[in-house]
Amino acid sequence: MSALIENAAACEIRSVIRFLNAKKVKPREIYRQICEVYGQNAISDSMVRRWVRQFNEGRDQVHDAERCGRPSLVTDELVHAIEEKVKQIQYLL
Repeated sequence: MSALIENAAACEIRSVIRFLNAKKVKPREIYRQICEVYGQNAISDSMVRRWVRQFNEGRDQVHDAERCGRPSLVTDELVHAIEEKVKQIQYLL
């Protein structure tokens, strides 16, 4: 058995779904093959069926669509600053 591919990007798995769906592979078999390569927690059976339905309805993008709402305020600099503060506190304890 081959090694699992861990931490795959969502768009990578969606690309596999799109490819196999274009080859007329059934959603259940797509799910089985994805679990075999990416592991059981990569995507649910219902999400595979949902993406197959969307591709059959004409969707051709595998990336997430832009969403409205408040943008995230978390930046790499903020995460780094917080990590430094936590380290300082741990040092004092």
